[in-house]
Amino acid sequence: MKKYVLSFALAFMSLTAFAQSAYEKIMTEKIAKIASCKTGDDFQALANDFERIGSKESGKWLPSYYAAFSYIQKGRVMMRDGQTQDLDAVAAQAEKYLATAQNLAGGDNAEIHLLRKMASSLRMMVNPQQRYMTDGIKAAEEMSIAEKLDPANPRVALIKAEDVYFTPEQFGGSKTKGMELFKKALAQFNAYTPKSPLDPNWGREEAEYFISQETKQETK
Repeated sequence: MKKYVLSFALAFMSLTAFAQSAYEKIMTEKIAKIASCKTGDDFQALANDFERIGSKESGKWLPSYYAAFSYIQKGRVMMRDGQTQDLDAVAAQAEKYLATAQNLAGGDNAEIHLLRKMASSLRMMVNPQQRYMTDGIKAAEEMSIAEKLDPANPRVALIKAEDVYFTPEQFGGSKTKGMELFKKALAQFNAYTPKSPLDPNWGREEAEYFISQETKQETK
């Protein structure tokens, strides 16, 4: 009888390990695709992929996190292309997945609060003058929470750098201060280690890009 129990236990462990490795494999593949996405449709397809993974892995928060991240990236592409009238719907989708991720992650999570900040910023861009006191304030609150939870997180400095760099000087922005924050973010990326290979690790390339642009200008 003990042999049968042992055999069953080993079989169960093998199946669990296989399922875990399959999950990690598909997640690794999809996360790697983020860097190659260029269009809103690319990010929409990726969000759909993460949604499907999440439906099969109901106890894990990262598929929902990356689905939300994909929607936010889609929104940022739309914002770049001047399609700000449709940002509310995209932000709503991101917030839906972030609510799921929060429930599954348990407790406060700096990465989730940072994406909430980014979703609120998308909403604000529909009409910045009218929405600054609502969505703008919400974005600032979420950023503050993320920074308190994980002050060494390089993505906090990165998103702050974006805000300062692209905000006009008459509204408190500064390209000089923004560049200082990009450099701070890169220094933090050099010292930061994600909790697992699947945990959020995006943003380094953006910091490197802006710093390289400054270097090019200095050498002209």
